[in-house]
Amino acid sequence: MTEIEVKKPLEQPKKPKKRRWSKDDSELSLLALPTFVWYALFCYLPMFGVIIAFKDYKITPGAGFITSLLNSGWIGLDNFEYFFGLRDFPQIFRNTILYNVVFIVLDIVLPVTLAIMISNIYSKRKSKTYQTLMFMPHFMSWVVVTYFVYAFLITDKGLLNSLIRAFGGKNINWYGTAKYWPYILVIMHVWKSIGYSMVVYLASITGIDSTLYEAAVLDGANKFQQGRYITLPSLRPIIIMMFILAVGHIFSSDFGLFYQVSRGANQPLTPVVATFDVKIYQMLVNGSTSLGKTAAASLFQSVIGCITILIANGIVRKVDKASALI
Repeated sequence: MTEIEVKKPLEQPKKPKKRRWSKDDSELSLLALPTFVWYALFCYLPMFGVIIAFKDYKITPGAGFITSLLNSGWIGLDNFEYFFGLRDFPQIFRNTILYNVVFIVLDIVLPVTLAIMISNIYSKRKSKTYQTLMFMPHFMSWVVVTYFVYAFLITDKGLLNSLIRAFGGKNINWYGTAKYWPYILVIMHVWKSIGYSMVVYLASITGIDSTLYEAAVLDGANKFQQGRYITLPSLRPIIIMMFILAVGHIFSSDFGLFYQVSRGANQPLTPVVATFDVKIYQMLVNGSTSLGKTAAASLFQSVIGCITILIANGIVRKVDKASALI
């Protein structure tokens, strides 16, 4: 008698059960609620005012800002054409880009170098002292820094001119000579920002597996080789992240640095200290420039910054997908 094989029906794959809302979800949502409210109120809700860049904003008598904004007529891209047609637009465009390119390079090379050097200091007390001293300028306001810079650069009683006179030289009118200010601005930027960036990279270095260094020492690697073949490759993701974020601000500038330190960015320093942020502020306080033109300049700066950060992220994604932010 022949046995007949009976095929069992194929089992249907089980549908994944829906995840129920748990107590942890409630706690995390409650924890994230203040951040969500803050971003909604101060980041997304004000974006309604972007339409002012496309309007000829005029104040309606007896009405508030929103009513005046809605009653103002649409003028399309006229405000942007005014900004692009400014006589000094090529100058402020060049200054903003060139300064930020220099800042991006220095904000990567110098902090990474210092972080590697400090991480190799055996004395923890000295290491903490150096970190504190370098990090301290980050918390100082540019208004305070401006007075220190003025004490150094004032013509008659400034520290630099006193040293120059002591060596037989003549006073230099620092606030009346534009050629020195690109160097002054770069030095001040590095002095104020290097500590923060260094701490970021130093925190990443402390997270590197110490067994890698132990194995390198057994293989005869010196400190330079350890930094080249272990530390730098391990820092690559954070370096790329900091680079992408910095590229996103390439059309922005530190207003305090360029306006406060130069004491108003007035002539004859204007050609070397005028940037987008300084120009937008000058347009804002200038009574002859409408609010719509100022908003158009600021909107252009924000949009082009978003585009550059997406381009930089796209390039990084092509080279190293794991290091991309998006």
